[in-house]
Amino acid sequence: MKLTATEIEIAEILEKDARLTNEDVAKMTNLSIEQTREIIKKLEDQNVIVRYVSLVDWTKIDGHQGVTAMIDVKVTPKRDVGFQNVAERIYRHSEVKSVYLMSGTYDLSVVVEGHSVNEVAHFVTQKLSTIDGVISTTTHFVLKKYKHDGTIYDSNDKDKRIVVSP
Repeated sequence: MKLTATEIEIAEILEKDARLTNEDVAKMTNLSIEQTREIIKKLEDQNVIVRYVSLVDWTKIDGHQGVTAMIDVKVTPKRDVGFQNVAERIYRHSEVKSVYLMSGTYDLSVVVEGHSVNEVAHFVTQKLSTIDGVISTTTHFVLKKYKHDGTIYDSNDKDKRIVVSP
């Protein structure tokens, strides 16, 4: 799909801060509020803007820290569908937050969240490793999150937490 420079600009603005109002975005792009509203609706209707999210630092909330694991998965691809079927079977689990097809030693990278290390271990041993086509897994537990989706964590200076990529 081909987008105009203005449509791309609005998508980039909202990706950095989805809480901006249509009025704010209109001012930033020198468009009318109605033009801005129409472009945003188009981006939503065409699933360019998939959803709006908040980034929460759960480590600051007692009892809600949880555990994040990044799991490397080796897969035997299926004829005519490649890795798609295995990826779909993996991403349907509620514990799975992201699945990526990768180049390199492993085929898929899976990000999983759970309440405890044991919960993630149970997912890997009972659900993930038993999927037809999964050859092996390597699990890496996240010890500390410094930066996620362009946002620096654990910074007292609010202006430093949001990093705009060039």
